[in-house]
Amino acid sequence: MRFCQFVRPVNRNVSRVVLSSGEVVTDKTLSAEQKTIELSGIPIDTELTLEELMLEPGASDPSLETAVANLNQRTIALTQEFIQFKTRILNQMLSCTLFTFNFPLLIDHIRREAILFVEQLQRLQRREQVNLIQEIIAEKAFWDQIMKEHAQFIAHLLDPTEVTLIDTADDFADLFTLLQARVQKVEENIIARLFLGGLIREETRATREIRDFKATATEGLLACQIRSIIIPLLGDHVLREANHFLRILTNPLSLL
Repeated sequence: MRFCQFVRPVNRNVSRVVLSSGEVVTDKTLSAEQKTIELSGIPIDTELTLEELMLEPGASDPSLETAVANLNQRTIALTQEFIQFKTRILNQMLSCTLFTFNFPLLIDHIRREAILFVEQLQRLQRREQVNLIQEIIAEKAFWDQIMKEHAQFIAHLLDPTEVTLIDTADDFADLFTLLQARVQKVEENIIARLFLGGLIREETRATREIRDFKATATEGLLACQIRSIIIPLLGDHVLREANHFLRILTNPLSLL
């Protein structure tokens, strides 16, 4: 399937905030794809990234509403099939009927991300109203978990000799565990309104720090300066997800 056909209609129909966030593509994505192709022999359609790099911001075109709704419905169906596949893989791993070098937690991790994606698309299709505070709390709790697990994966995929990087990754895992526990105590009431701002500021600082750590690590992987079994494209992938979370934290109105 040529995914470029889905990117081109987005041109001049996506906000400047999203395009500048680094969640769609970074200055490392193309290099990470090319290096991963070289190392693995797996073909990757880099034209998708090239198309994304050329995207320009603009106001949404109302005439695309039906086409976008149809695309969303197709995407929901395909992603639901993918979720079933991931669930089957995870169950087989946990029942010791399938071996893979992936961690079971990693399969569960990407499965939860796919489930959230489907849920958000379904809400969009139903034109649901968003309660901003409730949505921020839910997004924060979800991405705290994701950031924590990213740090855990990094720590376990680094060579044992990379002691400093492992310690840093472990520290980030502990930090986001704490942040997740704190936000789970916040409910949608006056207390939430009083304390959410402080939590978001602390969260933003932590997410920016782990984003910078991932960016530096990805550069190190591309330059062959880090001993690990992390492919460069995985480094860029977790970097883009940190950028996505940071955009939500710094621009919460984009959730509406």
